[in-house]
Amino acid sequence: MLTVRNTNVMNIYNAIRGARNPMNSWDRMDSVLLSDGSCELGPNDLGLARRLARAGSDHRKYLRQIFVSVDITAPLYWWKEFDTYKVGTVANSTSTMHKIHSKPFCREDFSIDQMSEATLEKMDAVISWLEELRLRFVDTKDKSVWYDMIQFLPSSYNQMRTCTLNYENLINIYHARKNHKLDEWHVLCHWIEHLPYAADLIVMEE
Repeated sequence: MLTVRNTNVMNIYNAIRGARNPMNSWDRMDSVLLSDGSCELGPNDLGLARRLARAGSDHRKYLRQIFVSVDITAPLYWWKEFDTYKVGTVANSTSTMHKIHSKPFCREDFSIDQMSEATLEKMDAVISWLEELRLRFVDTKDKSVWYDMIQFLPSSYNQMRTCTLNYENLINIYHARKNHKLDEWHVLCHWIEHLPYAADLIVMEE
């Protein structure tokens, strides 16, 4: 399971203006900065943006200046793979260390949507034991109980992170992961496809 919320795309207007610096072609700029801070690319700018995007990473440096902020909730097993994309990304997560004991454990805390009924029965026992440990820790503040809880936590546990990426990161993610066997990557790639001008600047399918 993976969910995305609070998507905010920033700096398209300034990025395309900077893309015109090498040829001093600012007089051809025809994009409009809208009142809500978003950008509507004009035909000249969109054509330039498309050509540079397809010319390779050396020529599309402007895409590193289009920023995306988003809240992603996903299981720990997925975050382990996402952490491959460290360069140019920032993520601030909810704290498993400090806040895991602050609410009861329940099924909704885990990505278990693909589990069989037999495995779900086992998972319910895991959740029950985690909740017993949590209550014991809340009552006693015994650090050994806290360690039991942390080290027993399954990799299906969901964590929310506020991530800042750029369009160059998203090109790498999209083309590397769009056919991945984890459904979570398909959800993220579907989200990428619906970002502003993603078809022209990220997906780049003719």
